[in-house]
Amino acid sequence: MAITHPTEHAAPPRGDRPSWVPSITTQIFIGLAIGIAVGHFFPAFGVGVKPLADAFLRMIKMIIAPLLFSTLVVGIAGTGDLKAMGRIGLKAIIYFEVATTIALFLGLFLVNFFQPGAGLTVPIGDTADLAALATKQQGAWDIFLHLFPTSVFDAMAKGDILQIVVFATFFGIALAAVGERGRPVMAFLDSVAQVMFKFTGYVMLFAPVGVFAAIAATVGGKGLAILWTLGKLVLVMYGGLIIFALIVVGGVSWIIRVPFLAFLKAIREPFLIAFTTASSEAALPKALEVMERFGVPKNIVGFVLPTGYSFNLDGTTLYLSTASIFVAQLAGLDLSLGQQLVMMLTLMLTSKGVAGVPRAALVVLTATLTTFGLPLEGAAILLGIDQILDMGRTAVNVMGNCISTAVVARWEGVLDDERIRNFGRERGAA
Repeated sequence: MAITHPTEHAAPPRGDRPSWVPSITTQIFIGLAIGIAVGHFFPAFGVGVKPLADAFLRMIKMIIAPLLFSTLVVGIAGTGDLKAMGRIGLKAIIYFEVATTIALFLGLFLVNFFQPGAGLTVPIGDTADLAALATKQQGAWDIFLHLFPTSVFDAMAKGDILQIVVFATFFGIALAAVGERGRPVMAFLDSVAQVMFKFTGYVMLFAPVGVFAAIAATVGGKGLAILWTLGKLVLVMYGGLIIFALIVVGGVSWIIRVPFLAFLKAIREPFLIAFTTASSEAALPKALEVMERFGVPKNIVGFVLPTGYSFNLDGTTLYLSTASIFVAQLAGLDLSLGQQLVMMLTLMLTSKGVAGVPRAALVVLTATLTTFGLPLEGAAILLGIDQILDMGRTAVNVMGNCISTAVVARWEGVLDDERIRNFGRERGAA
């Protein structure tokens, strides 16, 4: 059952915005700067505009359920079940899960070790209720039973992301199994997914206002000290991305006998495109080209790389684990190891469903905060520095997906070492 992959429609046309209008990224930075100034010099006014941030958060929240359901079902049904995917698909998925799990737990370790959000409790929500939630213990059977919704509509209404993911997974597998009879449903959900991509783009037009209000209220209520806390998060986040790139991706390159420096030279262009545009989709055509020239067979590149855009977001998953615990630290909550592990499981599942969505990490983070009762204002605060974080995590996403094609090719025994050597000489000559 052929479908159009969501990432093909993710980036809005450049013509949608007049040339004289600043990009949304520039607008967010402007909103951030104005919000800091207003919060510092007019703290009362800054606190007073907080409802604008709340309105933006509500808009983000209302897109989560239809966006996640449609994209996850389309992704699963379009790929097919495990039998249809075959040996290459299974190997790719195994590698994706290992890589993203490492990224999640690396972020979890770093945020707990450095505690970037500790020591400064910001006024975000009713901390008494949140503290009660944080200390609430759930047994293993309670967690297991909670995975299965009695009604998907109830799960969507409550924003219970885990239950939506479980239902969407079963639905996607069943849709793939019925074959041609499921084509109308697939076409409908694919259309819903594209509408939700466009809807998300419209919601993000309000991001500069939301950022302005969130930062103005935060600085006005707590002072400029909060900016140091956000700066610590940026350092921890980029430190984690560098560790992942050098240790994990470098280690994988060594294991599969691919020269790491040659690999870095090969992906230099798509990596820089991803970093400067904060768009994985912008880098996809070049990544497909260079990995095929690097020695990975065309059929593996064509399957593994686009699939990785849904199932192998290493930089994003590292960010999500770091950001979610960071918000809990800002709220003054001490989550147990068990609660953090359940949160990591949630992130591992939900990060698969929204590849190619503008500000996908914000959507997943908001959904996760909702599921675990953490203050949504934390997501608005992070949005103020999201572009800085997005550049790094997107570049690492592209790097992780490129190396995954080489991993699967080596696993299949079809990686062309001669082409790798020739590619290095070709680039050197150039």
